[in-house]
Amino acid sequence: MREGSLEAPTRHALDWTDPEFYNEEKLLGEMERIFDICHGCRRCVSLCDSYPTLFDLVDESSTMEVDGVAKEDYWKVVDQCFMCDLCYQTKCPYVPPHEWNLDFPHVMLRAKAIQFKKGQRKLSHKLISNTRIQGSIGSLPVVGSLINASNRNKGVRKVMAKVMDLHPDAHLPEFHSKTLRKRDKGRQAVQAVVKKAGPTTGKVVLFTTCYCNVNTPDIGQDLIRVFEHNGIPVRLTEKEKCCGMPKLEQGDLETVDKYRKTNIPELVRLVDQGWDIVAGIPSCVLMFKQELPLMYPDDPDVQKVRQHIYDPFEYLVHRHKAGLLNTEFKQPLGKVVWQVPCHQRVQNIGPKTKDILALVPETEVEMIERCSGHDGTYGVRAGTYEKSQKIARPVVNRVKKMEPDYLVSDCPMAADQIANQLDLKHPERNPLSLLRKAYGI
Repeated sequence: MREGSLEAPTRHALDWTDPEFYNEEKLLGEMERIFDICHGCRRCVSLCDSYPTLFDLVDESSTMEVDGVAKEDYWKVVDQCFMCDLCYQTKCPYVPPHEWNLDFPHVMLRAKAIQFKKGQRKLSHKLISNTRIQGSIGSLPVVGSLINASNRNKGVRKVMAKVMDLHPDAHLPEFHSKTLRKRDKGRQAVQAVVKKAGPTTGKVVLFTTCYCNVNTPDIGQDLIRVFEHNGIPVRLTEKEKCCGMPKLEQGDLETVDKYRKTNIPELVRLVDQGWDIVAGIPSCVLMFKQELPLMYPDDPDVQKVRQHIYDPFEYLVHRHKAGLLNTEFKQPLGKVVWQVPCHQRVQNIGPKTKDILALVPETEVEMIERCSGHDGTYGVRAGTYEKSQKIARPVVNRVKKMEPDYLVSDCPMAADQIANQLDLKHPERNPLSLLRKAYGI
């Protein structure tokens, strides 16, 4: 038996439709097996709070081993996992093809799915992970303004902490009645000679994502302007639902399946017409690149979308390698600190954002590969907000020491989590916004 593995990790499909997937007794047995391996290794202690929670349970037990931990306490570990996948991709030496076959995130997902099926996930968590309802209500002109004002009111926030489990100090995103889809209505894709580069066709459809559509439409507009400045026509999907990542993290796999039935046929239709796909949120790209393909390994349409969806900067690097990227930048950026989002890191594409920003003259890009601790709902819930801030603290401290001109992250939630604790020189927090600024467009 090998002590660890140096081979590239491989992922097994998620057999979530098998009734045995929801067998709680078998799940607890697998959790005990995996927890025992983790206890003997402890390499992941610096990641999310699942591992310190587990190790404290073990160390405080009567045997100081996993067999001394009560099974009902296993769920305390589950509650701290926010499905970033970093333990699998960057830390664990026992993932497949190692014979111990350890997949901590998938066991946590299975546990969340069992909780959801038994009705044990909080109603408030179901609501704050429902981006469709939030977007529909928050984008209403008057209602959205009232919500934004309420989110800044301390009295209202105290009530929200009790009713919605939202921490009163957590930063909540603004809602825009003029969504990205409304702003884009009537716009015609730029007329350009479409040129292939590597695996890319040279024209893209933007999967707007719930967040970019309703909360940060400027990021979507920045993406469109940057791509079209590079002669890449951009259009939106005719229809789309949430990618499903917020529901996946709650264990609500049936809703993930419902969203798939809308999104995949529309994206396949566009791929068949020669369009590539990009999305402005790393989690949404990861959902189509990894999570759905693992849930539907035998679905050719899901696999087709996986092969044609790209991180925006991954796409631009393909263009640059083919000599098709516009490198006539108008404005230097100085010192840029780039926090790499977890859901971008686990795509295994490398530091493509840094590669592109570093092309701007008189620009230095420093990279921080450490979690911001936000992860959507984890960073705003009353029960996890303080831990989220603790996870973010090392990143915040490093940025302070670096004294950058800009702090950016491809994940707008991660960027806000870090930037809200800093006094920054410039307001731009997204690398697409920074690239647009460098182009002077």
